[in-house]
Amino acid sequence: MESEEIIASPAPAAELERLLKETAGGGMDALAELYRRTRGAVYALALSMTGDAYMAEELCHDAYLRIWDYAGSYRAKGSPMAWILAVTRNLCLMELRKAKRTAHLTDEEWNAIPADTDVSAEDRAALQTALSRLNAGERQIVLLHASSGLRHREIAKLLGLPLGTVLSKYRRAMTKLRETMEGE
Repeated sequence: MESEEIIASPAPAAELERLLKETAGGGMDALAELYRRTRGAVYALALSMTGDAYMAEELCHDAYLRIWDYAGSYRAKGSPMAWILAVTRNLCLMELRKAKRTAHLTDEEWNAIPADTDVSAEDRAALQTALSRLNAGERQIVLLHASSGLRHREIAKLLGLPLGTVLSKYRRAMTKLRETMEGE
């Protein structure tokens, strides 16, 4: 079993663009659906950046408030998921600057993987064990790729890293995950 099979696939870009447009027009139902379809990726990014499950949850909610306020400024020239994650990333960076601390996840904090995904308790435990063996950078790249469907180039831009770095960290992380999953 590979870890990417456990994480729900993201919504198509056209559907997210439609939901953003409806949200910009004041559609509460569209925002609720956007939240349902993207919450896992938004939360994963916030958790990977802050290292604090409670702060990540707060920032996740703040991100959707910001999306509600600024959905009208989204321009369909790029990936809607990248835009949503950029909003989240900016909020996380502001919070981290304010707190003047760096993110370090403990194994227990990975128990905060969103419960509203279709992941069995056994698969969740296996995923948490596998992810705990990755360093923070590898974990962040894998979660962004698997939970949001972003391409490596988009992840590199979002994180401000060279594409080669993202690719090598992803490859190394997938090797570690594969070895962990095959060993269990």
